[in-house]
Amino acid sequence: MARPTKYTPELLAKAQDYLDNESNSFPSHIGLAFELGISNSTLYEWIGNEDKHEFSDIAERVMQRQYISLTTNGLDGTFNGGITKLMLTKHGMSDKVDQTSSDGSMTPPTTINLVAKEFENL
Repeated sequence: MARPTKYTPELLAKAQDYLDNESNSFPSHIGLAFELGISNSTLYEWIGNEDKHEFSDIAERVMQRQYISLTTNGLDGTFNGGITKLMLTKHGMSDKVDQTSSDGSMTPPTTINLVAKEFENL
C-alpha cells in the first residue's frame, strides 16, 4: 500500500506563502522543497504532474522571482557578479566571448554577449 500524499490544499497554501514572502530575497526550488518538508525529487515530480498545475505555476513563479532577484541585485552590485553569472545559467543564460578582430590586428577586441534561452510559452 502506498503512502498517502503530502500534497494537500494546506501544503499548496504554504507554497504560495513561500512565493509571496517578500523577505525571502532569493527564492528557489530547493528552498521551496525545504519549506514544504518534501524532497527535491518529490518537488520536481509535482512540477511535472498535470494534475498539480497550481503547484507547477507556483514553482514557475518562484523561478521568475529568482531571475528578477539575480538580475536586479547583480546589476546593482548587491550580489557577487561571478555567482550571479553562474546562477543565471540555470535560467538559460550564458556568455559568449568573440575574440575575432575586425581589422586583422593582433589584439582583437573582446565582446561579451548575454544569450537568453528561448521560451516556448511567450
